[in-house]
Amino acid sequence: MLRYLLLSLALLCTTARAEEKPDLPVIDLSQDTQRQVVIAAGTESTYQGHPTTLRMPDGKTIYCVWCINHGGAAGPMAKSQDGGLTWSRLDDQLPKGFSTHQNCPSIYRIVDPQDKARLWVFSAHLGKRGGPGMPSIMSEDDGATWKEMPPLGFPNVMTFSSIVRLKDGRYLGLYHKGPGGQDKVPLEVLQTITADGGFTWSEPKVVAAVEGKNPCEPFVFRSPDGSELCALLRENTHKGRSLVIYSRDEGETWSKPTDTPWGLTGDRHIGVFTKDGRFVVAFRDQALNSPTRGHFVAWVGTYDDIKQSKPGQYRVKLLHSHAKNVGDCGYPGLELLPDGTIVATTYIKYAPGPEKHSVVSTRFQLSETDARK
Repeated sequence: MLRYLLLSLALLCTTARAEEKPDLPVIDLSQDTQRQVVIAAGTESTYQGHPTTLRMPDGKTIYCVWCINHGGAAGPMAKSQDGGLTWSRLDDQLPKGFSTHQNCPSIYRIVDPQDKARLWVFSAHLGKRGGPGMPSIMSEDDGATWKEMPPLGFPNVMTFSSIVRLKDGRYLGLYHKGPGGQDKVPLEVLQTITADGGFTWSEPKVVAAVEGKNPCEPFVFRSPDGSELCALLRENTHKGRSLVIYSRDEGETWSKPTDTPWGLTGDRHIGVFTKDGRFVVAFRDQALNSPTRGHFVAWVGTYDDIKQSKPGQYRVKLLHSHAKNVGDCGYPGLELLPDGTIVATTYIKYAPGPEKHSVVSTRFQLSETDARK
């Protein structure tokens, strides 16, 4: 009897995977090298991995941080003062201890109750995985100088993959972990809140856990009308679609995770709202039966498409991954410039050959992709 049940479940899963079909057109920009800028080139010995970016209020200054090797040591940082067209390295200006921070550093701008803005770069841990959780470096002068800060002490797999400002001025951060903070299943998503500009954070609480699934790498953002928070979640079994949760009370409570539209299935989502109200989300494509699975893509649609589980308008293949492993790109930064240009930055095996992954950005406007539909 047990064998029959297991066979039936396996058949159902196989059928579900087969029924997942692409429901969006794809615009391919990946071969247009004129759009692309290599921020940090990989070599035969150096793997550049997992960038995040931050656009400053002037609309043209962008910071990018990343790590060396897959989930490896922090240390690199670059700055662009022309909207991502050219970059200068800042590694030598950073605290020496930053190179001991591990696994996918993420950069944020947080404003305290006295309206003082600071830049923060949080990492997962110090030293070996499972060490003191979430160390950081911080700048009080828009990135001119940096100092190392004490770890927050939160066990985790990945540091904050997104932070959003609440209506009362506090900031809510989301991250994920496995049992004991290890990268083991089952994974769960947690939130914590800072009321003092990033120095101290509330006791984390679980906001998403799903039996049989592994939600992680949350991307939280505010709805266009400001009434609710939404978070897109990577689903790490990769047997179905990504997940989404909502909060209408500023993170006090969250809805149960449900499936996203097929076109939003992927890892490490990050998005921007354009001036015409549309939503552009970049990520590593993991949609079942997708012709661009494993590559760096963007979904174009509206917030209502997510709420109503509609397909959206189209997808854009941003960059082609030459990696043998289909899960080895993404972890993007996505910035909207004042002229409507979207700058998407990721790590990727940029070309065939022995060179390892590079940090690369590409740029486009929706007027260009709309014209290619």
